[in-house]
Amino acid sequence: MHRIHIQHVPLQPTYHAKQKLNTKVTTTNTFQDHLQMATNTQELKISKHANDRLAERNIQITQEEWQVVTDKVFEARSKGVNQPLVLMDQAALIVSAKNATVITAMERTEAKNQLFTNIDGTIVL
Repeated sequence: MHRIHIQHVPLQPTYHAKQKLNTKVTTTNTFQDHLQMATNTQELKISKHANDRLAERNIQITQEEWQVVTDKVFEARSKGVNQPLVLMDQAALIVSAKNATVITAMERTEAKNQLFTNIDGTIVL
């Protein structure tokens, strides 16, 4: 018979990382809180084309007016409008509500003789 020689290997120390406890911080935000946070982060962008048109036509829109336009565009988007025409006192804007971007702009007097296509809603301010 053959003898089997078994060599004894000393135990190696093992490192056991401490497991992180899965702790979740729960808050009691209401739907209204979440809606308000989402509304505050919404911003309307202006395309290069629209920016050029605003500059060419010297159309000045105040920060307060932009806020009203922004609010109304996002409200329209929530109701399914994708591309509204926004009629203001001094300007007419075509907006992509889906992309939250002003596509083009013109003076309100120019808008009188225009035919607007591919819009699915109108916001009159």
